[in-house]
Amino acid sequence: MKTIVVTGGAGFIGSHICERLILDGHRVISLDSYFTGLQDNHVPGVEYRCGHTKDIAKLVRETPDLIYHLGEYARAEVSLNEAALVWDLNIIGTRAVLDFWRDKKCKLVYAGSSITLADNGHTDGRSPYAQSKAVNAGLVRDYHARYSLPYAIAYLYNAYGPRERAGKYGTVIEIFHQRVLCNMPLTVTSPGTQRRNFTHVDDLVEGLTLIGEKGEGDDFALGAEDSYSILEVARLFGGPIEMKPAVGGNRMNSNLEAEKSRQLGWRATRRLEDYIRTVAAPTRPEAVA
Repeated sequence: MKTIVVTGGAGFIGSHICERLILDGHRVISLDSYFTGLQDNHVPGVEYRCGHTKDIAKLVRETPDLIYHLGEYARAEVSLNEAALVWDLNIIGTRAVLDFWRDKKCKLVYAGSSITLADNGHTDGRSPYAQSKAVNAGLVRDYHARYSLPYAIAYLYNAYGPRERAGKYGTVIEIFHQRVLCNMPLTVTSPGTQRRNFTHVDDLVEGLTLIGEKGEGDDFALGAEDSYSILEVARLFGGPIEMKPAVGGNRMNSNLEAEKSRQLGWRATRRLEDYIRTVAAPTRPEAVA
């Protein structure tokens, strides 16, 4: 049994990794500010601590064997109007997590973002979120080099699945799902041809577990091989589509190089079409057959 800290453990992906770690017999401590996390996501057996990651040293006195750092702000377009919040959660908070990692001398798995790899890596300055993720991945590498700390960086590609959120800080699959349930048109940001590798949360958890056990270093991409444009996804759901003006912070392509993850034995096995069929077809017969 290991003692494992999961930041953002009451969030969408965090709650799923907590669930897996408990099933594997570990002691799991979640640190979450509940900015987007929910008490409804609590998993029996997990020890929940409420607080900002900048206070991790005060809130987690234990010495863990492993840290999964998922507790960051995670919306690119919205971040254009919330730069100070991104700085607080992703820069100040993450720096404290890295100092905690240095002091405890355990292993860190940092949840990087596919946005830093998109468009051939030219997205750093397009949004405060993208910039913060690129900066933090660099800081993880710096701490490793400076203090000889064990680490791995996993780049997560567009999660979907149970416990996904809609609303301001939601992700596109659940936003479309909720609009389907309300019989509303699906709103697509122009041009609609921007592509994403949508990856089921269960596949991401499988990858994160393997990386926590065996992964060392950078460049562990966790993404489904098939990519879809946002317009293609909307058409899979069926029903009317409403185009919105283009906004800053968007990215057009989603570069996926998952060879290093495959070397650990990981590959995404769930298909987006199957998931959409289960959530959309009962409401809209014209959804994917």
